[in-house]
Amino acid sequence: MAPASSRRSALLDATAIVGIGQTAFAKHLDQPETELAAVAVVAALADAGIDPGEVDGLCSYTVETTDEVTMAKNIGAGDVTFFSQVGYGGGAGCGAVGHAAMAVATGQASVVVVWRSRKRGARTARPWAATPTSLPVQAQWTRPFGLLRPVDEVAMLTRRYMYEYGATREHLAEVAMAVRSHANRNPAALMYDKTMTLEDYMAARWVSEPLCLFDNCLETDGALAAVVVSAERAADCPHPPALIHSFAQGLNRQHEAMVNYYCDDPLTGPAWSCAARLWAQSELRPDDVPVAQIYDAFTPLVLLSLEGYGFCGRGEAAGFVEDGNLRFDKGRLAVNTSGGGLSEAYVHGFNLITEGVRQIRGTSTSQVADAQACLVTSGEGVPTSALLLRSA
Repeated sequence: MAPASSRRSALLDATAIVGIGQTAFAKHLDQPETELAAVAVVAALADAGIDPGEVDGLCSYTVETTDEVTMAKNIGAGDVTFFSQVGYGGGAGCGAVGHAAMAVATGQASVVVVWRSRKRGARTARPWAATPTSLPVQAQWTRPFGLLRPVDEVAMLTRRYMYEYGATREHLAEVAMAVRSHANRNPAALMYDKTMTLEDYMAARWVSEPLCLFDNCLETDGALAAVVVSAERAADCPHPPALIHSFAQGLNRQHEAMVNYYCDDPLTGPAWSCAARLWAQSELRPDDVPVAQIYDAFTPLVLLSLEGYGFCGRGEAAGFVEDGNLRFDKGRLAVNTSGGGLSEAYVHGFNLITEGVRQIRGTSTSQVADAQACLVTSGEGVPTSALLLRSA
């Protein structure tokens, strides 16, 4: 038997995303999450040229409020033979698509829809706005000591990174400004008409030092969806398919979600574990990938992910982002070309997946020339997942 590292992955280019759909993004939308979800799914199926009655698989996040029974009824699905949910919030997006790919590749389903619907514009809709009667186990080690929100936890890791490697706020600012420049080209982005300068960034209010307002993602209402079928069927769909070349999930040893303080190396989080599996199952390497959609709930997560996924060495991400290296028209690696969670919309990272598909199709508003491969990642800092998409 051949060693695992030399075996061809059964998922390699076996499936594809053939349809994408989304609602408008806004700070407040009147429709309930269930309606937004159905609208996005029906739009994705129309984009794929597939009738809703052919849907036999459903994948989503554990935090999704629309259950499978409701979704199947609302869109008019057929008999559903596969359904799954992936946990850990922002870490789940690529995982849900990966589960869909595995279902199709193994014959459990033939047409799988994946979606995320979210209403978070209202402060009362955010989980840390409520006071629970008891804390989950992991939060018992952080919240009593003042780490009340995700931004507080990430701020601690950012301080550690800055101390060890000399990163500065200017490096974080470049991440924010690069993705904002992409949003300024995208009419669907919440920040489409709002430019950002270094002076704007430096003048922004603190949220949790050293992270200011512009280091934090948006809070958005909206929904997105994608349709996954076999690569064979994808050839007959209306748009160029985005082949799912490789898929992985990752949870590093001794991990503590969002903080990672108790393991031997807090700055090598789940992205490192995920990346090792992703590249091991791929025919591509980081140098083959000209564009990436990197989960950006906070600017420093982009730095950690650049290193975790191998685009630069340990401690080198701050230098990597200098000189516009993340910008689609002049950089080594165009990042978050729709504006990402920082400047397009924050829907738990699903807009990164749909933008990855647009890059492969050649239809992005910040299109990278000859983008034949695109990395998409889910949230660093929690058990995570990633996809490598490529053209057929």
